[in-house]
Amino acid sequence: MPLQPAFLDKSRTIAPPGYNRWLVPPAALAIHLCIGMAYGFSVFWIPLSQSIGIDHSLPCPSDRPWWQQLYQTSCDWPISMLGWMYTLFFVVLGLSAALWGGWIEKSGPRKAAFVSACCWCGGLLISAFGIKYHQLWMLWLGSGIIGGIGLGLGYISPISTLIKWFPDHRGMATGMAIMGFGGGAMVGSPLANRLMLWFASEDATGTFETFIVLALVYLIFMMGGTFAYRLPPENWKPDGFVPPVHKKLITKGNVHVNTAMKTPQFWMLWVVLCMNVTAGIGILGMASPLLQEIFGGKLMGIELSFSTLTIEQKQSIATIAAGFTGLLSLFNIAGRFFWSTLSDKIGRKNTYHIFLALGCLLYWSIPSLGTSGNLFVFVLCFCIILSMYGGGFATIPAYLADLFGTKMVSAIHGRLLTAWSTAGILGPVFVNYIREYQINQGTTLSEVYNDTMYLLGALLIIGLVANLLVKPVDPKYFIKETAVVDQNNLPESAQSTTVKLMTVPFNEKLIIALAWLAVIIPMTWGLSVTIRIAAGLFQF
Repeated sequence: MPLQPAFLDKSRTIAPPGYNRWLVPPAALAIHLCIGMAYGFSVFWIPLSQSIGIDHSLPCPSDRPWWQQLYQTSCDWPISMLGWMYTLFFVVLGLSAALWGGWIEKSGPRKAAFVSACCWCGGLLISAFGIKYHQLWMLWLGSGIIGGIGLGLGYISPISTLIKWFPDHRGMATGMAIMGFGGGAMVGSPLANRLMLWFASEDATGTFETFIVLALVYLIFMMGGTFAYRLPPENWKPDGFVPPVHKKLITKGNVHVNTAMKTPQFWMLWVVLCMNVTAGIGILGMASPLLQEIFGGKLMGIELSFSTLTIEQKQSIATIAAGFTGLLSLFNIAGRFFWSTLSDKIGRKNTYHIFLALGCLLYWSIPSLGTSGNLFVFVLCFCIILSMYGGGFATIPAYLADLFGTKMVSAIHGRLLTAWSTAGILGPVFVNYIREYQINQGTTLSEVYNDTMYLLGALLIIGLVANLLVKPVDPKYFIKETAVVDQNNLPESAQSTTVKLMTVPFNEKLIIALAWLAVIIPMTWGLSVTIRIAAGLFQF
């Protein structure tokens, strides 16, 4: 058995009798708020693309091969090459979650969160020195690959734990954690922007120092969340909890992760998640240019198309479009908690019916709304779409737990996240390449997204059909309870010993309040910044 610190053992994380389960969600939020900064990395693209030129980008010679730009030090990196970090984030996230989901179930959330913190923060440090020595491959390796592993492990580490602590509110519990992942950019982006301005000088953009500070701050928060994780004792249930046996999609058994992949339910949900995320992530990545090109001067109260605006006017509407992006991020975050909590009342399958059917109608209405110039309804449609995009992420873990049981839900969730990796490639490709094709065909900028909206709506129809085909899992796939205990590598003797070693926290209410304040304060600050930016959207 490999040497490892004893405090990371799964047996050390079993909660004592009387432990308050409301201490666990802030621990999950602390992890997700940090790794969620992956969504906000676009704040670094322009400063990183000016690392050499400082106040402008110094392009490389056109005849220089792309691979030489990975290690050259004489010219700036193009944003297109920096953007591969964003792609690597979500591809590696899905792959690492799929590869090590079973290990997380066996080793426990504390060990997984510890490795996640080391990978995410260590990756930021490697990227910092990649900036200092102008080595792009270090950014791809540090933030993209090593950081991506940290994303995958950190993303799924609290899922199974929260579902076990909140069997009566599975959707709400996972929504609280995954809301933090959506909120990571809301906090991290303005923080990074202020740090870069603070550290910037005549011969530096401030990105090197910013990456180091973020790595240290995130390490503190993530380690705080890591050591706050607690697992409930085996077969623990909250007082007064009665399993909802009347809901046919909620299973009484548990399915092994390898067996789950042999069921049609797993692949139906894979298609559902992939289609929902493909539609949402493509729009999220192009939100700012989409609004500017469709409405043009109407955003400033003048009847001019985008292509006829002056440079100053384009700069003005770019600021307005930034408010649109911030507003979408806000609804992305809120939707994660709202829809997942609602799913506890109406069921996961019905919730996804709403996502897919309503989403399709909204996408197909976008072209006519753009033509009519109704900015308020146009923005409202996208806000609802992005709320359902976020809600889809937050609801899927509870959906999996309903179908396959709670014992190996993190492992199964990890395998399912390969749908996210796939969607992370398909969504931007669909939106960007169809837009480029339309422009090459002479389509006006205000109409280049019309065909894209119809296609994204059609993808949601595919997801809706897949969701309709989801049925209860056949009991033949269930595993014996003794096999589950062996898989978790946690014998009953270890549980009872752990309970004796731990005590109920002193002054419990104060501890709970402080734990929640530690995550609510930065989220409130990020929310206030986002609202101020978004307020400029309707100033004209």
